[in-house]
Amino acid sequence: MRDVSFGQYYPVSSPIHRLDPRTKLLSVIIYMVALFFVSRFTGFGIMALFLFIAVIVSRVPIGKVLRSVRAVLFLLIFTMLITFLFTKGEPDKLIWEFGILHLYWDGLFMSLKLCIRLILLVLGPALLTLTTTPIELTDGLESLLKPLSLIKIPVHELAIIMSIALRLIPTLMEETDKIINAQKARCADFDSGNIFKRAKAMLPVLIPLFVSSFRRADDLADAMDSRCYKGAKGRTRMRVLKFRFRDFLFLFIMAALFTVILFLRYNWLNWQFIAVLW
Repeated sequence: MRDVSFGQYYPVSSPIHRLDPRTKLLSVIIYMVALFFVSRFTGFGIMALFLFIAVIVSRVPIGKVLRSVRAVLFLLIFTMLITFLFTKGEPDKLIWEFGILHLYWDGLFMSLKLCIRLILLVLGPALLTLTTTPIELTDGLESLLKPLSLIKIPVHELAIIMSIALRLIPTLMEETDKIINAQKARCADFDSGNIFKRAKAMLPVLIPLFVSSFRRADDLADAMDSRCYKGAKGRTRMRVLKFRFRDFLFLFIMAALFTVILFLRYNWLNWQFIAVLW
């Protein structure tokens, strides 16, 4: 449980850490949208190379970023198997058949692409949470969504909810570890048996975890009320967000990356060469 990296800020000084949180939020949005336009392994290679460079520049250990994949490992394997087993392809691209089971190269390539896309989709937001504090994320999200307040959407409250959720993820993981260790000390078995027995063995963990979560929520509500928290009205910030040259530069790099992905997706480069030759 302690290997989950979502919501865990890694305190170090780096160019990525010093970026404006709004820049990082917009960059992650562009990055995730670009991933859905990737259709070739070349595009995935470019996205993976960009993410690798961002991790190196952020000075966050690569292993710490990769730990976030563990949370979706079961979903990743299950999705790959389903895609590989049930994707039909051309008859001349058949790999193996047995009864009603037919495996094609198209299904293999599609499952690999889906696996890479899911991994990159997890690693990008994980790097965001590792390089941005929950308070900065709250301020950045509230600033980006501020125009929605004109149509009476409680932007500040939504940002606070997201910030609290991110902040409590490591706390709940630590609480889960304590409960599991306490149950193991009472001879509880969480490691043997099939998946159904293991799921049943987790019931004694979930009940006290829910009770502890509600207790923490009540304590947090009392603490906010005792400090006269009344929402966004009348609140000021100690740190005012301000875009700098490095933020515009990073957004330009993200826009260039997105443009390259579009070129690969729709073959715009070939059309440009044809136009030049014509």
